[in-house]
Amino acid sequence: MRTLGKEVNKPAALKLNGPLLLACNHPNSFLDAVILDILFEQPIWSLARGDVFKKPFYIKLLTAVKIMPVYRTSEGAENLHENYKTFEACYVLFRKNGLAQIFSEGKCINEWHLRPLKKGTARLAFSSWEKNIPLKVLPVGINYSSFRKFGKNIFINIGDVISKENFDITESDGKRNQAFNDVLRKQLNQLVYEIGKDDFEKQKEIIEIPISSFLKILLFIPASIGFFVHAPLYIPIKQFVWKRCNHNDHYDSVLAALLLFSYPVYLIIIATILFLFTKSLWVLLIFLLLPFTAWCYVMVKKQTDK
Repeated sequence: MRTLGKEVNKPAALKLNGPLLLACNHPNSFLDAVILDILFEQPIWSLARGDVFKKPFYIKLLTAVKIMPVYRTSEGAENLHENYKTFEACYVLFRKNGLAQIFSEGKCINEWHLRPLKKGTARLAFSSWEKNIPLKVLPVGINYSSFRKFGKNIFINIGDVISKENFDITESDGKRNQAFNDVLRKQLNQLVYEIGKDDFEKQKEIIEIPISSFLKILLFIPASIGFFVHAPLYIPIKQFVWKRCNHNDHYDSVLAALLLFSYPVYLIIIATILFLFTKSLWVLLIFLLLPFTAWCYVMVKKQTDK
């Protein structure tokens, strides 16, 4: 049965132990990594674009949240040697039975489509196997119902483990990397939804979860309260992020991050104001009631971007 929120086709895979490399598509910036790190039982290190690792503060911050850099030719050929350091860090992680994730397309684009795969996943896998690390590679397809609306359906489709035994590692780098990408692409094509940006009928069919009319009627009043109560927080943040990120594919992730950190503060401000007027500890119920009304609104609002 499909339920509003998240759907994982193979929940048992979330308990897999390392050494494990998640080979994923990349539709929604850093939100992709956050979601997988929340869902899997073991902590996951992420490999992210290297051009954000420019200042010492950013390096410390990103390392603290388990992110390692991967440099592409477009970010300067002079930086490519830094990838050897990242691979060495991955070997250490894998020898400790850790988990890492890599976005095999190499670039984030908000779309329901699998793009051509880069060679980084294959190179990390084969170099690990050459060091006798029993690495497993797990294809993961990440799909969203929307890239513009807060509150969305997320479909995590997990494939079958790819292991060293699937390949002849004595072949040349070019042949074995191509063979690896062929296997990975075949799986990801089954895991990543293929929907045209303007194909709204197919979007509704595949990524929209039907909600009964009775439930919508039941939740209408608390949902309306949720909309008006949260509008003073949501609308300004949405406009702020849109002005700065509407030209790229980071809008949704940045919006989610800002709301995540600002919402507790917003609740505290409302509770404090009510307490000053009422002098009652009943205002603490705000921390339960307002999130409930927000959930009601997410349940009844439109799920797709149109």
